[in-house]
Amino acid sequence: MTIAPERPVAAESAPVPAVGERRRSLTLLRATDVYALLAAAAAALSLTWLLFARLLPFSGTVGFLVVAYVLFLALYGLVVSFDEDGPAVRDRLAAVVVQSLGLVMVVALGFVIVFTLWEGRKALPHLNFFTEDMAKAGPLDPLSVGGILHAILGTLEQIAIALVLTVPSGMVCAVFLNEVPGRFARFVRTVVEAMTALPSIVAGLFIYATVILALGFDRSGLAASLALAVMMLPIIIRAADVVIRLVPGTLREASYALGTSRWRTVWHVVLPTARSGLTTSVILGTARGVGETSPVLLTAGFTAEINTDPLSGPQVSLPLATFEFVKSPEPTMIARGFGTAAVLMALVLLLFIVARVVGGRGAGQLTRRQEHRRVMASRRDAERFAARAKSGIPRYTRSEQ
Repeated sequence: MTIAPERPVAAESAPVPAVGERRRSLTLLRATDVYALLAAAAAALSLTWLLFARLLPFSGTVGFLVVAYVLFLALYGLVVSFDEDGPAVRDRLAAVVVQSLGLVMVVALGFVIVFTLWEGRKALPHLNFFTEDMAKAGPLDPLSVGGILHAILGTLEQIAIALVLTVPSGMVCAVFLNEVPGRFARFVRTVVEAMTALPSIVAGLFIYATVILALGFDRSGLAASLALAVMMLPIIIRAADVVIRLVPGTLREASYALGTSRWRTVWHVVLPTARSGLTTSVILGTARGVGETSPVLLTAGFTAEINTDPLSGPQVSLPLATFEFVKSPEPTMIARGFGTAAVLMALVLLLFIVARVVGGRGAGQLTRRQEHRRVMASRRDAERFAARAKSGIPRYTRSEQ
């Protein structure tokens, strides 16, 4: 009887190399994409320079950039077509166009901010620029005299009054458009959409004709706030309407299934769910109103002194002060104008941050104080249940059930 020789153990345990498998990269941007972009950009710039400098009688920076961008798209599509098919080439070109337009918007915004800060760099370091008004300062006075405190206070008062008027009415109107559908709701939505394109000068003329001329009120901060409210209200309604419309209908159905009324569902389910979007709508309306100049000029006038009374007397705002400052040929007044514009941008950023902190929480997220109240209420319930268990009383009474 013969015994077959055993195979070596090392040969059985040796790993078998994988054949035909290739590790797939999960990154969206590959090295070949970067090389194609750089090559197309370099070739487009070279061809554009050759056309403008040697072959054709073209000149100008704008024309150079436009021709270079068109050549870049054509060359990039040609390079991508060597490795991809038609749909992939169109997808890459669409992605490049969208991203380049976004880059242009970011560059333009950055240029506006940097240019404003640079032109206002002489006025911003002075402390009196934020703590004084222009009552004792003239066009020839240095930057160490006068400031924009009157414009800051006027803007804050006017925007605050406009928000008090527009936020409740805008939210109620947006809820009405979504919760009470019908012919009248469609009519109101059409009017709101038409008012979003209302020119600011028309709003100022409307308040000037009705409040100042017809009713006999003087030019004041309140009249300016009413004009700003006319501009802000359709923006807030339109944005809040879109946000509330995005709330899932299953949430409303679940609330109705529990026996809740319509308006209680709106207050406890719909509005908390859309809180972040509603905050964004208020921010959009505020951004529209805080930068208006012509309505304030028509309804509040201009003054170089501080006026904290919105019911009487002219009252200036930051955009109107900027407009008046930059009209002067004096360099100090122009510097004050750009400094005022920089303060206006900082104020808008501050309002945006405050609004996001107040309303940026998602549905179901509680603040520390609310969470503490919930914990204390649960602890009191637990103590009450423990006391009932010791005394032999049922845990739930009929009324609590």
